[in-house]
Amino acid sequence: MNLGPRPRRAADSRFPMNVDTIREYCLTFADATENLQWGDELCFKVGGKIFVMLGLESVPQRMCFKCTPEKFAGLCEYEGIIPAPYLGRYKWVMLQRLDALLDEELKDLIRQSYEMVAAKAKTKAQTKAKTKAKTKRTAKPGSPDQRAHRKRERKTSEAK
Repeated sequence: MNLGPRPRRAADSRFPMNVDTIREYCLTFADATENLQWGDELCFKVGGKIFVMLGLESVPQRMCFKCTPEKFAGLCEYEGIIPAPYLGRYKWVMLQRLDALLDEELKDLIRQSYEMVAAKAKTKAQTKAKTKAKTKRTAKPGSPDQRAHRKRERKTSEAK
């Protein structure tokens, strides 16, 4: 019995993304890494900062991500979406199940989370580098930084 071609899944269907498709998508971003933390939380990071967390052992599976304050207020009105425990004050939401949003909407929110976290991680790294450079230039005579610098200079000159 031939039922004809299988219908294609529409971009706006209610079929949920699963852990594998979310993992694939998160790892497409530049410098994105994954790490298993706190037992069963699969964390996706950029610059050492988390942008998505997936609960692997929870049934149904849950997911947390950062969003803008405007999106946060709107998303928390949806059924199945709540402020993330401990992180809600930082505008993180928790999807209590992966089908709480449409695929394309979820992908867009994951991308936005990545962009916000990546921008903050980059800014923090730049600030840290500037502070470190400034500390070296303004080291007071006899300070640990200056002593370490002199020690390196002595070792370099002795090696020659």
